[in-house]
Amino acid sequence: MTFPISYLLFFFTLLTGTLLSISSTSWFGAWLGLELNLLSFIPLITTKLCPFLSEAAIKYFLVQALASTILIMSSSMYMYTPEISYSLILISLMIKLGAAPVHFWFPQVIEGLSWPQAFILLTIQKVAPMFLISYLTFTPTLTSMIIFMALFSSVVGALGGLNVMKLRKLMAFSSINHMSWMLIAMSLNDIMWLVYFLFYCFTSGSVIILLYTTHTYTLSNILNQNNKSMILSLLIPMNLLSLGGLPPFLGFIPKWIMIQLFSSKMMIFILLILLISSLITLYFYLQMFIPMILLSFSSFSSAMKSAPLFPYSSALLASSFLNLFGILSPIPFLI
Repeated sequence: MTFPISYLLFFFTLLTGTLLSISSTSWFGAWLGLELNLLSFIPLITTKLCPFLSEAAIKYFLVQALASTILIMSSSMYMYTPEISYSLILISLMIKLGAAPVHFWFPQVIEGLSWPQAFILLTIQKVAPMFLISYLTFTPTLTSMIIFMALFSSVVGALGGLNVMKLRKLMAFSSINHMSWMLIAMSLNDIMWLVYFLFYCFTSGSVIILLYTTHTYTLSNILNQNNKSMILSLLIPMNLLSLGGLPPFLGFIPKWIMIQLFSSKMMIFILLILLISSLITLYFYLQMFIPMILLSFSSFSSAMKSAPLFPYSSALLASSFLNLFGILSPIPFLI
């Protein structure tokens, strides 16, 4: 998919809205940045006249407008009921983030997007709401609400991805599950959730580059690849297992950091729920590529003779290489 040069302006204003929300000293300024971010993302969705893109844009606009309305209304209630005001602000930010139990819009919207748009929604669009949520961890009530929504997100993200054949929807439930780790880390340490988020952006980006390069949108597309190659059969498991957090891949590092953090705080029950949900997410990652490997054993020899060794972009190969060997570089994180 090609994008007009004018869309660089909308992408720049999207980043500007995110920075404005993060650096604002008032909730009105944060709301203004979120609105600028919203109005910049809508043109990036509607890159061409397509019913799926139009439907996704309308759904995204309505949900985000609802969350913005709750945010500006609750911030105006601060002088009368501060606790209710902060609770409503937290709920509105969770709606913008797409965390459970207000996640209903997230898989439906991402299902109608292309892979580059889905990457923006999975990563950049989450930065401002998560920073604003991290500012709301100053009372036990708000912290308890964040932890409850995080645990709910881990369960929903794990169970919602079962028996899903569309890969964009699967990535949405995977994002909801990863969000639970970041939200609980947010209630403990401001740096750890940011480290987890950066690792998540890289691992999900490597998966999306792979799926976008091969024009893969459903599980059947993976199984019915016309130009099967040995390198493709290796890249798909490598990137997906890294996103699932399986050692020795790069995606295991942030989860190992979180395991150490939760263990030091004696949050054993919460850690158990997160680990069980992660095992379930690994199951639906495995169901994506195990049939492909089993069906492609007979074609490996012919594919290696006919297909070039590196038919894919250098960005894809570099990200996959780092996913495999990245655990060797940040040794200090594991100490």
